[in-house]
Parts: sequence; structure tokens; C-alpha cells
Amino acid sequence: MSIIVLVIIAVTCIISYMGMNNVELFEKYKFNVSAITSKKEYYRLITSAFLHADFMHLFFNMLSLYFFQGVVTYFFGNIGFLIIYFGSMILGNLFSLMIYKNQPWYSAIGASGAVSGIIFAAIALAPKEIRVNFLPGWIFGTLYFGYSVYMMLNPKQWDNLGHSAHLGGAFFGLVYSLVLHSQLALSNWYYLGVMSLPLAYLSYEIFIRKRIG
Repeated sequence: MSIIVLVIIAVTCIISYMGMNNVELFEKYKFNVSAITSKKEYYRLITSAFLHADFMHLFFNMLSLYFFQGVVTYFFGNIGFLIIYFGSMILGNLFSLMIYKNQPWYSAIGASGAVSGIIFAAIALAPKEIRVNFLPGWIFGTLYFGYSVYMMLNPKQWDNLGHSAHLGGAFFGLVYSLVLHSQLALSNWYYLGVMSLPLAYLSYEIFIRKRIG
């Protein structure tokens, strides 16, 4: 694992722990529609990704990042990894902002958008080489997005995780891979197609049925 990835994981863990124990810090840096649109606090598009609701939320995101980061740094290098991670993070949160623009109270936290971009970029280039415990990486990715879509379409009162950011983040990771390694990425169209099914369904619910927003 590169030093860049280690630093991101370490910083995310430290800030998340601080946020779990400091309500003022948590509220100041989380994603919030009203704070971003009315107060122009655009830094929340980034800082919210370094906050997590609890240790399980943090562990799941960082574990997913750990399993998929190796392929991304191999194909894109450390700079490419950073571009995908932060690009997916920002685009994912911008997508959430677009979806919930009429709900000023909407808030979210978590690195889901950034991690989604890393997962899609990795699967695009090496779907059969990645394994998450006993699961092939592309199946894990499908389950990861399927759970997020389910939670987004069936919101719980206690859930303030940034599920909607998955779609924007995944889109960035996929497009970045297609632009830089188009032939290899397109050769894995089957795995990408399967993994895209939950996100395609989410797009249908958002843009056709207008179920969210």
C-alpha cells in the first residue's frame, strides 16, 4: 500500500474519531444542503468525506478502500489515485446536492463517493484479479452498491450516510478509467454492467419516477 493511501486512511480515521466525540466539529464539517447553498460553505463537499457515523461505517469504507486501492495505484500511480479519490468525492457530493437541492435540511457524511470511484476504476481494469475475502471484487462491488441503493430508497430515521454520493463517485471513477485505459476497461464491460445494475435502477428512480429529491 502506498504512503498516500495510508495517509488518507489515517487522516480519515483520526478526523472521524474526533467527529464522533465532538458534536460541534461534526456539525461544522458534515455535508448539509443549506450550509452549502446558502452559506457557500463549499469546503463541506470535501470535509464530509472524512467524517463517519460510527466505527462500523468507518471500517466498511476504509476496508473497501484497502481492497481496491492497489489496482488503482498500479494503473494510475499516486497522482491518478488522488485524482480519482477526490474527483469522485466532489462529484458524488455535487450529485447529492443536485438531488436534494429542495431539501435544505438534508445532511450526510462518509467517504462513500470517493470509495465508489476507486471501486469502479479498479473493477474496470482488473475485475477478476481482485478478491475481497472469499468474494470476487466485482461481486463485492455489486453488493456494495446494491445495499447503498436499497438504503437510499428506503431511508431510515437514524441513517445519515451519503448513499446518493455513490452514483456520482462511481461515474467519475468509470469515466476516468475509460479515458485513460479505454481498451482494457471496455474489455471488462460484462463485470461493469453487472455492477452498474443497482446504480442504473437508482437512476431510474431518481430521474424517471422522481422518487427522490
